[in-house]
Amino acid sequence: MRRVAKWIGLTLVVVAVAVAGVFATAWALSEQALGRTWPVQDPPLAQAVAGASLEHGRHLFATRGCSDCHGADGAGKLLIDAPNVIRIVPSNLTRSVRDPAWTDDAFAAAIRHGVRPDGTPLMIMPTGDYTDLDDHDVASIIRYLRTLPEVANEADRTQVRPLGRVLYLFGQLPLVPAERVDHSPRERKAPPAAADAAYGRYVAQVCTGCHRSDFSGGLVLEPGTPPSANLTPHASGLASWSEADFLHVMRTGQRPDGRELHRMMPWRSYSRMQEVELRAIWAYLDSLPPLPSHKRG
Repeated sequence: MRRVAKWIGLTLVVVAVAVAGVFATAWALSEQALGRTWPVQDPPLAQAVAGASLEHGRHLFATRGCSDCHGADGAGKLLIDAPNVIRIVPSNLTRSVRDPAWTDDAFAAAIRHGVRPDGTPLMIMPTGDYTDLDDHDVASIIRYLRTLPEVANEADRTQVRPLGRVLYLFGQLPLVPAERVDHSPRERKAPPAAADAAYGRYVAQVCTGCHRSDFSGGLVLEPGTPPSANLTPHASGLASWSEADFLHVMRTGQRPDGRELHRMMPWRSYSRMQEVELRAIWAYLDSLPPLPSHKRG
């Protein structure tokens, strides 16, 4: 009996040491990633800023997820509070635009590269959705941001909790999106606005953060919520849908079978897209190879 108790005790010690090692490794690697810097060498945005459109920027802010995370007033808000995992509080943009460090080029780098003016990474920022936004679109968003009245919001900052760091260690939490995007300088140009797959591919960038780059879905964005949907024309996705079905769900939040979309799907923002934008997204999704739903993770 003593021998059994001894082995149980040793086993518990080994497990405790292993768990402590995992947490220590997760903490060290996440801190290393958050302290890294990424140089951005994109061409200056000055020419695009000069030709930026305030109304176009307002439209993009409202329909590309910016207002969903930062609030309609741009002042930030509590987005997700998952105990022991992460507390996500997007920043107050009405203060950032008044900080001299946040030049137009710095804002462009934050949007497309996920980095602050000093090159350190933003946490959780869905940079992959915006990394290929063209200069005119980025400049228009920035022009709109600079018109926002300042809001004195003292909301908490994003906090990465122990389990969140472990999830990052195992590639299950995109804590540092700057690690996952292409930082090479390149021409970014939007196709002409038309209800075709080329323009749809450009607009549908905004969907990739939730539905993956291949649109097969399966990502669990918040503990306890269902995985994101498969948007390819597969039997487990949109194979039975028509363009009319897609437009209806994007305008009303109601699937063809009458079920409501989960609250994680920001359809109310996307419902404000122009007809040509939504029809283009459908044309692109309908052109994709049919893929089975991605496994959860």
